[in-house]
Amino acid sequence: MPEPIRVLLVDDEWLVRAGLATMLGGAQGIEIAGEAADGAAVPAAVRTTGADVVLMDIRMPGTDGLTATRLLRAAAGAPQVIVLTTFDTDEHVLRALRAGAGGFLLKDTPPAEIVTAIRRVAAGEPMLSPSVTRRLITHVTGHDQQDRTTARTTARARLARLTGSERRVAEAVGRGLSNAEAAAELYMSVTTVKTYVSRIMRKLDLNNRVQIALLAHDAE
Repeated sequence: MPEPIRVLLVDDEWLVRAGLATMLGGAQGIEIAGEAADGAAVPAAVRTTGADVVLMDIRMPGTDGLTATRLLRAAAGAPQVIVLTTFDTDEHVLRALRAGAGGFLLKDTPPAEIVTAIRRVAAGEPMLSPSVTRRLITHVTGHDQQDRTTARTTARARLARLTGSERRVAEAVGRGLSNAEAAAELYMSVTTVKTYVSRIMRKLDLNNRVQIALLAHDAE
C-alpha cells in the first residue's frame, strides 16, 4: 500500500479544524498529520509532522495564510499548499497562486472535491474552484492595454530562457494539460514531461505548475 498523504490543517477556528479532521479522517489514503492555529506556527508544524499537503486558511491572527504560504513554499522540500477559505477576491486568488499555492478552494466546496484536491495537489497537479478559474481567465484577459503589454513583455523575456522543448511543455501546462496529456501531444514520455516541468520551475524560480501556467498566459 502507498504511504498515506499527510495533511496539516491550518485555521484559527478550532471548529473548522475539527470539521475538516472529521471529514478527511475517513478518506482512504489521507492522514491528518497535525493542526496549527496561526500561520507563524506552520513551519515548525511542517517539520514536526512531515506533512505532504497543508490546508491553509487566509485570515488568521498573527501571520496570515498568504504570507505563511509564500514563506513556506520558498523553502526547499516544502509541502504543497491548498488555500481553503471563504474569501475569493481577485487579490486573494492571485496572491495565493503567485505565493506558490497549488490549489485554491472555497470552504463550501463539497467534501469529495476537497479530498480530490488533496490527492491531485500531492501529485503535483493544480486544483482550483470553478470561480477561481474564471477569475484567472479575467486576470489574463482583463488588463488594460498598457498593463497587458508590460506583462507580456516580462513573461516572454522569462520564457526566452527556456529551451524549445521546455517552452512547449510550459505552453502545454498553460493550457491546463496534465503530464500525460502533454506527453501525448508533444510525443514525449510522461517522465520526460515531468523532468521538463522541474527544469522550468528551477530555471524560472517558480515552485508549481500554477505559476508556470500564469506565466505562459501572460506571454500570450
